[in-house]
Parts: sequence; C-alpha cells; structure tokens
Amino acid sequence: MIKDLTKGAPLKLILLFSVPLLIGNIFQQLYNLADIVIVGRTLGVNALASVGAVAPLFFLIMFAVAGMTNGFAVITGQKFGAGDVCGVRRSAAVSTILSTVLTVFFSIICAVLMKPILFLMNVPQEIFRNAYLYIQICVLGLIIANFYNLLASILRALGDSKTPLYFLILASILNVFLALLFILEFHWGVPGSAVAVVLSQTFSVILCFYYIKKRFPILHLQKSDWLFKKENRKEDFAFIKEHLEVGFPMAIQFSVLGIGILIIQSVCNTFGADVIAAFTAALRIEQIATMPMTSFGVAISAFVAQNFGANNISRVRYAVIKTSMINLILSIVMALVMRYWGTAIVGIFIGADKTAVIKIAHDYLWISTIFYFFLGQIFIFRNALQGMGKPLIPLTSSFAELMIRSFAAVYLAVKFSYFGIFYAGPIAWITAAIILSVGYFVNIKKVIYAKRFRLTEKSLEE
Repeated sequence: MIKDLTKGAPLKLILLFSVPLLIGNIFQQLYNLADIVIVGRTLGVNALASVGAVAPLFFLIMFAVAGMTNGFAVITGQKFGAGDVCGVRRSAAVSTILSTVLTVFFSIICAVLMKPILFLMNVPQEIFRNAYLYIQICVLGLIIANFYNLLASILRALGDSKTPLYFLILASILNVFLALLFILEFHWGVPGSAVAVVLSQTFSVILCFYYIKKRFPILHLQKSDWLFKKENRKEDFAFIKEHLEVGFPMAIQFSVLGIGILIIQSVCNTFGADVIAAFTAALRIEQIATMPMTSFGVAISAFVAQNFGANNISRVRYAVIKTSMINLILSIVMALVMRYWGTAIVGIFIGADKTAVIKIAHDYLWISTIFYFFLGQIFIFRNALQGMGKPLIPLTSSFAELMIRSFAAVYLAVKFSYFGIFYAGPIAWITAAIILSVGYFVNIKKVIYAKRFRLTEKSLEE
C-alpha cells in the first residue's frame, strides 16, 4: 500500500514504518543465521569458518548493490513526495536499467577475480575450496539480489514497508528448508547453503513483481518510460545523472564500509579457524541486535526523502532529532542485552561444546557493546543526509571510517593479537558518527537559510 509520509504525526509514521522494517531485517538476517546454525551444527567448525572467511566479501558485494538501489529509490521517493507520478515511473525505469547493467558488470568482474581476491584475504588452505564455491554461487546470483533490493527499495520509497517484510518472511522460511534439504539430504555441503540463499531470493523477487503488477498501478511502466527520444535526450541524460549522483556515491559508500570489514576479516583469517568462526558468529548475532537501530535509519531515509521533496523541512528536523533520541535509548538497551546474553546465544548457534570459539566471541561482544551509542547515531544521520540527496558527506565519512578501521585492525592486531581487531570497528564508529552528525546539522541549516531567503525574496517581489 502506498503511504504518504508528508502528512500526519511524524513520529507515529516513522514508528509504524520502522516496525515492519525491523521484522523484515531480522528475517533477512535469518539467511545468514541459517548458514551458522545449519553449517556450524551439521558440518563443523571448519565449514562454518569457510563461510565466515568470505562473509565480509559477500557483504561488500551486497552493500554495493543495496547502496546503489537505495540511492536510486531516494529520487523515486522525492518524486512521489513532490506529487510527480510520471517522475515516479521514469525513476523506476531508469533505476532498473542502471542497476541491472551495473550489477551484471560487477558480477562478471568478481567472478573472474575471485581466486586472487581470496588469496589476498588470507583464506586458509584447508577451507579455501568451500569458501570459493560458496562465494562464487552467491556472486552468480547477484542479479537476483539486485532485483529484490531494487523492488523493495522502491516500495519503501512509496511508503510501503510491510509488503517487503511479508515476502522476506516467506523467503527466509524457504531458505531454511532448502538449506536443510541441500545439506542433509542432497549432501551438497557448504555450496548447498549458497544455492538455498539464491533460490529463496528468486522466490521473493517473483512475489515482488506479482504484487506490484496487482496493487501498484503507479509503477505500471509504460513504453515511454523506457525509451529515449531525440527531442528529450538532454532531459533524459539529466535524469540519469540525477540518479547516478545519489546512487553511485551510496554504492561507493556502502562498498567502502564493506572493504573495511573485508580488511578486518583478512587480518582475522591469519589467526585460524577458531577465531574466524567466533568472529563470524559474534558479528551475525550483533547484526540482529543492532537491527532496531538500522530499521529507524531506513525509515528516516524514506521519511526525509518524501518530506524533503515536498519542502517540509520542519518535519525533517523534528523526525531526525526524535529518532536520534530513540536510537540512543535502543543502543543502551541492546548493549545490555548483548553483554549479558550474547555469549549464550552464540553457544546456541554453534554448540555449547565449542568453548574456545565461544570465549573469543564473548571477548568481542564485551568490547563492541560499549560503543553502540555511536553506531546508532550513524544510522540516523547517514540516512537523513541520503534522504536529502546529500551523499557526499556519508561518502566522506565512509572513507574516513575505512582508513581508521584498516589502520586500527592491522596495527592493533600486531600489538594485541586478535583482541586488537575487536577495537577497530568501534574506533571507526566514533569517527563516522562525528563526521555525519556535524555534516547533517551544517546542511540542514543551509537548507533553512536558503528557504528563508527565497521567502523573503518572494515577499519583496510581491
């Protein structure tokens, strides 16, 4: 259902919008948790380590796709907020073309260079084959992930956060059944888990297409939405440029974040299977713990995009401050949950007998939870800036985060062994949170002053 976020109580709208996102994000993480539970429980620590060793590379690829499609959807949301129905359709068409072309190109490059990349990541020889097969299957299915992310982003941009949730739930359940089937019955091992992910994502894409066809006439694209006419060539290229100016920096930004995690994983891989498995399990659990904060970030992006397009700047300011305060509270609550129950949850997923692995995961969670406050603020201010169509500051913060994270991981690992790696992420969070919060307040003040200037100029003319 289409939802106009430019009218009504901002906080209520954001809460109602974010709850389905939260549930959806949790179910999306079940794709990854299914890998941990099924692979870790049935195939052992080395199999889990083979998935964990390439998980950051998988996240890097997915981050790039998600960043690009989310960026394109910002333009769609702004067109919808401005009441431009034709612009919404054209944005959906341009987004589809651009994301498909770029994803196919990226998939080919990754597939060709995969073995050298894994060697650079220091993937241990005993887990190399399974790691290679797993990530190659995921890369070959990247075009499917692109279509789901694109369709889900467009639906959310139009105010519908519930439908992608329903499809994610169904796909996540299917993923679990397929993973069990391929690993336990077909004996495909680690690659079976990757095949299950791709097939379940394909199912969610089919559902999205069918739903849009039946319920979203605003997205029923016409022939004119796809074609470039000579007389409109200048406007068409300007429209493409508008999407690339938001989508490309967001793709780079998400990729930079993924590269930082990739570098940490490369350092982590040098410490053996136990550390890799522990780091993998702890990160997956932490991703679920931080889902509430992430969901408010996605919600604020859609809210800001529509209201910024409608020039409702006061609603933007109010929503950002309120969600920032909510994420502050959530960061404290989730930090306490992870400090006291996170280790037990890790034990459930990988087996209570893996005491060495559980101890390492415990050490990571005990350190990272202290810094959840900064992570929560990153989600709010980064997405607010992106919703305003200001991707350069988030991109700058991502590069700063990459440099800090990489330096800290390498330097601290030499000084304090794998304990040093655990501090690399939190240090990067602090850096990014400062840059993004300052960038948001500076930009929102500029927008307010510009609006006041236009009103003053208009009154003088009258």
